[in-house]
Amino acid sequence: MIEPNRYWRTLALALGFAFLYVPIACLMVFSFNDSAMMTSWSGFSVKWYRELFNDQALLDAAGLSLRIAALTATAAVALGTWAGYVLARMGRFRGFGLYIGMLSAPLVMPEVVLGISLLLMFVEMGNLFGWPRGNGVFTIWVGHVTLCVAYVAVVIQSRIRGLDRSLEEAALDLGATPLRVFFSITLPLIAPALLAAWLLAFTLSLDDVVIASFLSGPGYTTLPLEVFSRVRLGLKPEINALATLFILIVGVCVIVANRVQWRRESK
Repeated sequence: MIEPNRYWRTLALALGFAFLYVPIACLMVFSFNDSAMMTSWSGFSVKWYRELFNDQALLDAAGLSLRIAALTATAAVALGTWAGYVLARMGRFRGFGLYIGMLSAPLVMPEVVLGISLLLMFVEMGNLFGWPRGNGVFTIWVGHVTLCVAYVAVVIQSRIRGLDRSLEEAALDLGATPLRVFFSITLPLIAPALLAAWLLAFTLSLDDVVIASFLSGPGYTTLPLEVFSRVRLGLKPEINALATLFILIVGVCVIVANRVQWRRESK
């Protein structure tokens, strides 16, 4: 009975990985296709990578998305860490239900609703205060931070709940202030979770289409919006080249993050 079960588990795992990664592998292979046709292989070529680096609109959109994603991940980790710490350590306080409800709302709220709400808020702010004067980097950044803080808080909360509090209590007994304990002991202990939360927020921001479509303005087109607008007119091979570069960059970042976490845990 053991061998058949092991066989079926292995088969199910192989099918699952194939379902996830075979399309990605095909995309990477066809980024080196000499033909402009997406379904027929005519020879090896890197001309679509040259076309990609000559496509200024696509490069500008990629640069804008990376910049917004980095800013979003940094701000979301800063805010989400405090939010997760409050959830994990402060217990139930007056207004706790409202606090956790507002923090968790972006997790269950459709992005369309979130995007429309933020758009209306910025329009009213522009009418009342004259700022912001138009949609751009700032409005997209605020929308993405609003979305990502909830995810970061969940990751940080789960990590803090799993910490051994004896080190923090010992520091408090020796006279350290709670703020000093947080920065000197708690923060280094949750560093791998901070990195994981940063990467998660970065990915969510880089991948967003719905919120950015509401909060972007003329001249501020993010990469997902640029790709989506081009796909409707027909997919071009330079999109495959761009996706391949992003996959390689993300793969390297994941490997480096895993190596750093493994070294920390081994110490």
